[in-house]
Amino acid sequence: MVHRFIALSLALAFAATAQAADKPASAETAAPKVDAAKGQQVAAQICAACHNPDGNSAVAANPKLAGQHADYLYKQLKNFKADGGKPAERNNPIMGGMVAALTDQDMKNVAAFYAGQTQKGELAKAQAIEAAQKLYRAGDAARGLPACAACHGPAGAGIPAQYPRIGGQFSEYTEMQLKAFRTGERGNDPNKTMRAVAAKMSDVEIKAVSDYVAGLR
Repeated sequence: MVHRFIALSLALAFAATAQAADKPASAETAAPKVDAAKGQQVAAQICAACHNPDGNSAVAANPKLAGQHADYLYKQLKNFKADGGKPAERNNPIMGGMVAALTDQDMKNVAAFYAGQTQKGELAKAQAIEAAQKLYRAGDAARGLPACAACHGPAGAGIPAQYPRIGGQFSEYTEMQLKAFRTGERGNDPNKTMRAVAAKMSDVEIKAVSDYVAGLR
């Protein structure tokens, strides 16, 4: 009898636990939804001075954020922010100061806002350089250099949460980031992928590819 009573108690406890797990999260415990409108408010106060209100920066040193993948933007904002006494994964005094007061939800909201904007720009600097086009589309197998298009796509659209949109970006900004990856100054790329790629590229190749990428749409 005792054994049967224990078995019945355990069965009832298990059923209660399973039932609780199946219940949807209440409004109080559910994660807040991303709010692009609130993101726009934060962007107007903090980001617009450098990146413009719609994310179409007019200065090559400040990247275009309009149309960039929200997951990528969110990751970069988190990487700029020092956390728990640890130094920021992506060290930049200016951006570090900008994100210092932002909450995790603020960063998600800002990322969603800029992701919903339309990227603008001219194709003046985007010349179809044959060597750059070949490097971007096919890479260089002899040097173990993969094609940029393999991760960022033929039009530079990237893949959300994995690889950023680079098509239409300022050539100067892309060039600066590739060189930063090459020297290790920037090291927040998963599995050191970009550092390995940039290490095999010359200054001339980096410049040519950056110009080519600027013209992709």
